Amino acid sequence: MICRRWRCCHTILFGRSAIISHALPMQLPSHRKFEAPRHGSLGFLPKKRTKKHQGKIRSFPKDLDASAAPHLTAFRGFKAGMTHVVRGVDRPGALMHKREVVDAVSIVETPPMVVVGVVGYVETPRGLRTLTTVFAEHLSEEFKRRCYKNWFASKKKAYSRYAKKYSTDGGKDIEHELQRIGKFCSVVRVIAHTQVKKLNLRIKKAHIMEIQINGGADCKAKVDFAKSLFEKEITVDSVFAKDEQVDVMGVTKGHGYEGVTTRWGVTRLPRKTHRGLRKVACIGSWHPARVSTTVPRAGQNGYFHRTELNKKVYRIGKKGDGASCQTEADLTEKSITPMGGFVRYGEINEDWVMLKGAIVGVKKRPLILRKSLQNHSSRKHLETIDLKFIDTSSKLGHGRFQTFEEKAKFLGPLASKQK
Repeated sequence: MICRRWRCCHTILFGRSAIISHALPMQLPSHRKFEAPRHGSLGFLPKKRTKKHQGKIRSFPKDLDASAAPHLTAFRGFKAGMTHVVRGVDRPGALMHKREVVDAVSIVETPPMVVVGVVGYVETPRGLRTLTTVFAEHLSEEFKRRCYKNWFASKKKAYSRYAKKYSTDGGKDIEHELQRIGKFCSVVRVIAHTQVKKLNLRIKKAHIMEIQINGGADCKAKVDFAKSLFEKEITVDSVFAKDEQVDVMGVTKGHGYEGVTTRWGVTRLPRKTHRGLRKVACIGSWHPARVSTTVPRAGQNGYFHRTELNKKVYRIGKKGDGASCQTEADLTEKSITPMGGFVRYGEINEDWVMLKGAIVGVKKRPLILRKSLQNHSSRKHLETIDLKFIDTSSKLGHGRFQTFEEKAKFLGPLASKQK
């Protein structure tokens, strides 16, 4: 006879006596009710505040085309704000071909940079090694300010002894070092700095960076190109062109110390959960008796260094061009600065670049624009952009007018202006 009360319990009867064989009920393993991918990427650990406050180029484009003329591969700008544009789509086969779309765009102000030096690198089994550095004879005050913690209390004599090399023996030491770079080095980069005095950012120290030179028949051609740029301004349109793909490097907006739900995107616990629900229910097993590094925890969120790839250049504007936002469909003469200025930034008075979509950082944050590392072949990346309209209405509220003239024409004579 089989007892059906337990799945694995058998009772066998032989007359009056009974032999009972008991087996315990089957123990099912612990399990989770639903399967799901983990929340948050581990590829960006550690989530700490960056030390590269101005952005950093970790990789330059590969220098493969020796037939190309020597050229720079990066530039620095400052985030001003965002607006939107209307453009025609020229992508045969796409659903939106020959139709109009509205795109969000970011505006980056890019005043000219100044080249103040050149540095040569030698390839070694352990990576690049600096061979030597040559600086220009005359350096600006905003460059020298970056060399001091306290400019006011300093003697302001940075590079004064170095500049005498240009007048000693006809500058033989300088020429010797340049020849060494051209003879032994495989990578040549210029040292350039921003001109923050042209901006209304209330800072006086220049941002200094290295920019790699690609192209040229040999290393000597790169050195000659770099020397020809000493103490000269380089503009953004000499580095990038319209419809080009660029990479943007910078620091994201900081949010301080935040919990796991916001920081990692984990699921909230049920409403009636004791002691809070924006938590991780189980942070690990009993053993090993420590919390794994892969478990979401509260901590710093934002102010991370990030590189965004493939931002298309929609337009490059020049300083003093009052009709820089004029198009064939919109003949209104207007500059890129919206009515009332960009919120938390102000007016744009220098060269500027319009990039598709959003970019990292808050307003006024220094960004680095770099030539793309990829060879693009898709129609999306090779498309020629035809802008129909650029919005310059006020960004502080719901802007109705594109220019002050349009507003005055619509409202008529104001009583406040008649006094």
